Amino acid sequence: MKTVALGLLIPFIGTAAGAACVFFLKKELKTDVRRALTGFAAGVMVAASIWSLIVPAIEQSSAKGRLAFLPAFIGFWLGIMFLLLLDHVVPHLHRGINQADQMEGPKAKLDRVIMMILAVTLHNIPEGMAVGVVYAGWLSSSDGITAGGALALALGIAIQNFPEGAIISMPLFAEGKSKSKSFWMGVLSGAVEPVFGGLTVLAASLVIPAMPYLLSFAAGAMLYVVVEELIPEMSSGKHSNTGVVFFAVGFSLMMTLDVALG
Repeated sequence: MKTVALGLLIPFIGTAAGAACVFFLKKELKTDVRRALTGFAAGVMVAASIWSLIVPAIEQSSAKGRLAFLPAFIGFWLGIMFLLLLDHVVPHLHRGINQADQMEGPKAKLDRVIMMILAVTLHNIPEGMAVGVVYAGWLSSSDGITAGGALALALGIAIQNFPEGAIISMPLFAEGKSKSKSFWMGVLSGAVEPVFGGLTVLAASLVIPAMPYLLSFAAGAMLYVVVEELIPEMSSGKHSNTGVVFFAVGFSLMMTLDVALG
């Protein structure tokens, strides 16, 4: 269980490390840098959804023959609908650069930052669930899931969480918050990951036959975030090819980690 606990904490550590950038950088992240980091995060999440979640879900359903895709299909759509529901229930700011920059005035800027924190926190939920369900699959000796593969997913999400921590803490400091308070608010935005990861491990261990559904559920939720939040941000404005290039870098890195460690 120590291995699982560490795996669940790794993505959270990535967020905390990113939030610590507020102590070393003097200015808010430039638009081009944010676009590049967002593209990188999107690439990691897409690759993780495919290799770490959807492929193992289909492999575990191989006994169904030509219907092996069905649990993954159902779970994927449940994940999409779950995030769609959260997207409507939880008030937050979509992370598109243009929308954020249109909010002016001291109060509007502070509201923008608070809503941005909610947006990042919201999309950290499926990431925590993804790590949790993969570790649950490893504990139950499910086909297609290894300790290395689970670690690869945790490391990949931690890497893409690093810029997210900075994207929270740096604007807070720019809006007048102290460095320490900006840091802790950035850290707290990632606290949902080990919490939901742990809950998913507990739930999945009780319902092992549902593992293919849970894996693809996490994939659907993560891909919803990518298409709804990350792709619009990485593609907005001029020179959107920066986001595309870093998307490819993130995708390649996550693919390499999953195959090499899995």
